[in-house]
Amino acid sequence: MQTWITAFLEQFSYIGIFLLMALENVFPPIPSEVILTFGGFMTTYTTLTLPGVIISATMGSVFGACLLYLIGYYLDIEKIEHLVDRWGHVLRLKKDEIARANAWFDKYGFWTIFLCRMVPLVRSLISIPAGMTKMNIWLFLLFSTLGTLIWNVALVLLGSYLGQSWEDILAFMDLYSTVVYVVIGIGAVVFLCLYFRKRNVKS
Repeated sequence: MQTWITAFLEQFSYIGIFLLMALENVFPPIPSEVILTFGGFMTTYTTLTLPGVIISATMGSVFGACLLYLIGYYLDIEKIEHLVDRWGHVLRLKKDEIARANAWFDKYGFWTIFLCRMVPLVRSLISIPAGMTKMNIWLFLLFSTLGTLIWNVALVLLGSYLGQSWEDILAFMDLYSTVVYVVIGIGAVVFLCLYFRKRNVKS
């Protein structure tokens, strides 16, 4: 995939960066770190500029995030609650638990969006609950853009700084992604253990 990405970027430059970053949000297995660091490297031997790469990457990323926001928007809380009404006894979920999760996201969702836009995999998926909770679209765009911009600037500048050694950063990013996935996995296990322990105590 890396070879295809670099060839696509060399052929389509800014438009290629925009399209791949938009697609990366909808299809997370496409690695943004390859797109961004190689885009930064391209500024050292082509007519591409650092501001141009950063702007096109950020616009593409936010566009992809908006697509996922719309998916979440039409997969709204009412539909989820309807599913819980029907299948909650199987999933061991209640409507009030969905409401509490919704209220939490309403309270902390903006900062969650901002931080998660700098976390691999999660940076894409976080747009869906934002849409589901009907987060204010302008605030969603603001916090999503800010988080995305920090991520993009850091990786594009690294790619430009490292030059032909831009691929060196990928090993570090793989380690970063692995650590993030492990933390998320441990967090999910701990959450489920505490959740079912609490449910068992109540029953």
